[in-house]
Amino acid sequence: MIVKGDKVIAGISGGADSVCLLFVLLELRKRMGIDIVAVHVNHGIRGVAAAADEKFTLNLCEEHGVKCVVYHENVESIAKKRKQSVEEAGRNVRREAFEETFREEQGTKIAMAHHQNDNAETLLMNLARGAGIKGLGGIRPVNGNIVRPLLCLTRMEIEGYLVKNAQDWCQDETNDEDDYTRNRLRHLVIPVLEEQVNAQAVRHMNEAMEQIRMVQEYLMQQTQAAASVCIQEKESGEFLIQKELFSKQPEVIQRMLARECLSKAAGVQKDISIVHVDALLSLFEKQSGKSRNLPYFLKAVRTYEGVVLRKVQAGYADGNPVERKKTLGTKGSVDGAFRPCVLKVPGITEVKELNLTICCSILEKSKDFSVNQIPQKTYTKWMDYDIIKGNLIVRTRQSGDSLVIDKKGRSQKLKSYLINEKVPAEERDSLPLIADEDQILWILGHRMSSACLVTENTDRVLEIKVTEEKNNVRED
Repeated sequence: MIVKGDKVIAGISGGADSVCLLFVLLELRKRMGIDIVAVHVNHGIRGVAAAADEKFTLNLCEEHGVKCVVYHENVESIAKKRKQSVEEAGRNVRREAFEETFREEQGTKIAMAHHQNDNAETLLMNLARGAGIKGLGGIRPVNGNIVRPLLCLTRMEIEGYLVKNAQDWCQDETNDEDDYTRNRLRHLVIPVLEEQVNAQAVRHMNEAMEQIRMVQEYLMQQTQAAASVCIQEKESGEFLIQKELFSKQPEVIQRMLARECLSKAAGVQKDISIVHVDALLSLFEKQSGKSRNLPYFLKAVRTYEGVVLRKVQAGYADGNPVERKKTLGTKGSVDGAFRPCVLKVPGITEVKELNLTICCSILEKSKDFSVNQIPQKTYTKWMDYDIIKGNLIVRTRQSGDSLVIDKKGRSQKLKSYLINEKVPAEERDSLPLIADEDQILWILGHRMSSACLVTENTDRVLEIKVTEEKNNVRED
């Protein structure tokens, strides 16, 4: 994990976990001659309290002869610009600060203060959101040049060590709030497990994750061996999964191969879950030509040889243009082609043929959520993000389209709905719809599907806001 002569870049916030990490590294400095550079990120959120944390960290580092690099960021502003939650933006800003200091200081390791309670929360979050074996393995003690020396300790043990050594730390009051998913697990779920199921629940979850990681490493070796036989990676970036050879693999290897292909084709692993693996695998039972739209502008297509996984052009789905007679937000008829368009989630997509800009943001539902908070606007909608399957696409109607019209799941043919709503016949074929791979979610300018309504059980909210380019903001 850490060896003699290492130069360790350590994330020090001033909280109990990071203060304990600093003292562990100071002890290793005595024994192994390592060099330490601390990194502190002021998120610009907590005002006076954040300034006090920064001063505490600087003084602590100065007292022990440790260089401390401080970053000042406006995380709330960054979150808005990047269309991220404040929690996610904060994580990314900290990571970027660590990586920048690592390069500038020519570090050899980045040390982070995650502990067993953090790992247990990660496991529960991954289980709830849908994860493969890798996600169930939790946080790794060593991941490339990132090390986590405290993963063998619980939060209680860390704080106990600091109390025993009369060492103060800073308390971030936002950790006591339940506005973030992780905090809700920390305050509402973990205590129930420890108090009503088993006092050693956190430690047992960490032991299970360690075993899962060992199993996962073995399965990855088998998966890599199978990939060299079953999968062809083409110069174009496409991946061909050959059905004849793929079908001979054990099911667990098939699923891992599918996930590995999705990650490689997308270039990222985040937000690729079991539902996407299942969607890809289901194509092997379909006839040639069938396809599935998947996250990160991926499209899986059934061919005679197997399944091809490819990136589609950013902003447009594969398919032939369809004719339209009227552009949304304009008067009169306009001739031209309206191509199905893949939405960036999160992000901003311009549909130039329709003079529209569609902004998609992922929001964390607050603890005091009420249905009264849901925007009642014609061109701003909230949807349950975790219900949505694959990419979101703006398109026109297709044969067999229907819309879920109530909470019981009853649906109505789109054709019947448009007739009942007295939508002129000449506009029906050109009316823009937002759909996932399974169903229509929103008829722009009209109603959205009841299948994706935000409820008390919703975890993540997808906000879609449609604006007109020429007016900048559509008035609702």
